[in-house]
Amino acid sequence: MDVIELLRMLRAGESDRLIAQRLHHNRRTVGKYRTWAQEHDLLTGPLPTSREIHQLLTTSMPSTPPPQQISSVACYAAEIADYRARGMEVAAIQTRLQEVHQHPVSYSAVWRFVQHLEPEKPPESFVRVEVKPGSEAQVDFGYAGLTIDPTTGKLRKTWVFVLLLSFSRHQYAELVFDQRVETWLLCHRHAFEYFGGVPARITPDNLKAAILTASFTDPVVQRSYRECAEHYGFLIDPNPPRSPHLKGKVEQGGVHYVKRNFLAGRTPQPITALNQALRVWLAQIAGQRLHGTTRQRPLERFRAIEAPTLGPLPPTPYDSAVWKQVTVYRDCYVTFEQAYYSAPYRLVGQHLWLRAGARTVELYTSAHELVFTHDRATEPGERKMHPDHMPPEKLPGLMLTRETCRRQAEAIGPATTVLVQELLDYRPVDRLRVAGRVLALAHTYAPARLERACARAQHYGQSDYPTIKRILQEGLDQQSLSTPTTPGPRSTGRSYAFVRQAGEFMTSLVGGGR
Repeated sequence: MDVIELLRMLRAGESDRLIAQRLHHNRRTVGKYRTWAQEHDLLTGPLPTSREIHQLLTTSMPSTPPPQQISSVACYAAEIADYRARGMEVAAIQTRLQEVHQHPVSYSAVWRFVQHLEPEKPPESFVRVEVKPGSEAQVDFGYAGLTIDPTTGKLRKTWVFVLLLSFSRHQYAELVFDQRVETWLLCHRHAFEYFGGVPARITPDNLKAAILTASFTDPVVQRSYRECAEHYGFLIDPNPPRSPHLKGKVEQGGVHYVKRNFLAGRTPQPITALNQALRVWLAQIAGQRLHGTTRQRPLERFRAIEAPTLGPLPPTPYDSAVWKQVTVYRDCYVTFEQAYYSAPYRLVGQHLWLRAGARTVELYTSAHELVFTHDRATEPGERKMHPDHMPPEKLPGLMLTRETCRRQAEAIGPATTVLVQELLDYRPVDRLRVAGRVLALAHTYAPARLERACARAQHYGQSDYPTIKRILQEGLDQQSLSTPTTPGPRSTGRSYAFVRQAGEFMTSLVGGGR
């Protein structure tokens, strides 16, 4: 204890409570020294020298050793040391001791004993790094609680995106419902438009939307993020793994500052309304505060110094595209966001790169060669198919519909149209496939021959596929038509002729013939 400072405060008439607070001692200790000073007339008159005061203190007020306290968990010292060696936390050690010894164990006692076993390490020193205007921005996501989804009216988990300029400490923030790649890239675009320019370098955390594989020496950047950086002209400088202190500007002055000041104490509100309020707060509160490190207002520092040093915005904004590696399945489709896009059948089983933009979906080989471009699906389950991607032998059946059959038949001729329509109208058996097989004969024998074959089959009261095919195989479509002697019923698909007249048959029955 600083006895000289204590005597000065006693002589000034300060209370024991105030002296104890300022000197960080117990009030009983201060009271003991007040009594000692009064006994030796040290509170009035001239104050002795520092040396004389310490000699008097040594002779008249000998120090007493502090009372010895034995920890209630000292008997478990070996067990606690073993648990700590296994990496167990204090709470886990407390629980384990209670389980083993079947009686309550004080958490505080275990904590104090662990502190005694493991002396506190000296704090590690750091060097604060300041950068030039426009040279760096730090970016991160942080959990922001629950907000209301305007489309459903339900509560949803929400994150806050923060991009902070390292020189001025001016920042952009936005509330979002997810941390997907599309959201990450769109927030970057909004931040650049908010600042009116682009910083030279951006330091992100190692979230999957930005960094696929974190590394101190060779991080793997998400392909979409790399494409965005090339479009806007900034460098990506990922934060080293397990080193959040290296981007403390956005950690403390960005995400935590927004959560502690703008979001703290708010009841759930629609996310759109909160984002509007957040824009106002960024300009009027966050941008106008006196920053604790720079001792300047971030918005004023940004406008006066940093804004002119930012890189220019490109003529067009970045079309937020997502890259994903996909597999061509046996049905000749790849899957992206619950929609399906066809790929050439020769690529079944291979891996392709899919680039999904706002309006299109592009497929690339591993050698970065464009395979095909589809319009992006608008609904889950939608299929985008190109006929050339399907196996040729499977395509006719795939494209077979009643409407396509009618259109193909009309293109061939009236006889084919009538015959195909009869097949389509047949009940109760569905003869759509039969109609398709009839129309397929046009590819083998030419449409003109199929038209004559259909006309010949109808002339003789037939409308089935075997008859038409036999006419074409035997070249009967090249012969002129003649009137059949006795046409057979068309529904059976065969021709019949009676050998005897029906009247003879009835006479035989009436006459009692067998």
